[in-house]
Amino acid sequence: MRVSPLRVMLGALIVSASGCGPPADPQKLREEALQADPGFAEVLELRDEQANRIGLLEREFDLKRTQAEGRIAQLRKDVKEARQHVEQKIQKSRAALQPDIDRLRLALSMANDERQAKRAQRASLTRSIGRLKNALKTGETADRTSIDRELYDFLQESQRLDREVHTLNEHIRLLKIKLLLLRL
Repeated sequence: MRVSPLRVMLGALIVSASGCGPPADPQKLREEALQADPGFAEVLELRDEQANRIGLLEREFDLKRTQAEGRIAQLRKDVKEARQHVEQKIQKSRAALQPDIDRLRLALSMANDERQAKRAQRASLTRSIGRLKNALKTGETADRTSIDRELYDFLQESQRLDREVHTLNEHIRLLKIKLLLLRL
C-alpha cells in the first residue's frame, strides 16, 4: 500500500499542532482548568498533597540511602583494618616458627651431607670388596687368610654403612615431614 504525499503532510501538521512544541506554563494551565471547572480544585489540592508526600518520602529515602552508604563505607573500612590486623598477626606467627624451620633445614642439610658421605664410603668399600674377591679368584696373593679376614671386615663394614644409610634415610624423611607440617 502506497502512502500519498498529501497524507504525510497532513499527519505532520496534526502532530505539530498537538503538543510537540515547547511545554506550557503549569500555572496558566491550572488557572485555565479551574476557570472551566471550579470543582477540580479539590482534585488539584489532593494532587498537591500527594506530590508533597511523595517529595517527603523521596527525601526520606535519600537520607536513609546516604546513611546506609555511610555505614557500608565504614564497614568496608573496618573489614580492611581487620584484614590488615590479622595479616600482621599471621606474619608474627610465621616469624615465631622461623627459627624452628631454620633449625630443621640445617638438620636436613647436615643429614643429607652425612648420607652422601656414607654412600661415598659404601661405594669405595664396594670397589675394595670387588678387588679382594677378584684377587681371591685369580689366586694372585699367597696370604689367603689375611684376604679372607679383610674381606669379612669389609663386608661387616658394608652392612654397618647400609644400616646407617637406612637410618639416615628415615631421619631425612622425618625432617622433611616436620618441615612440611610447619609450612602448612
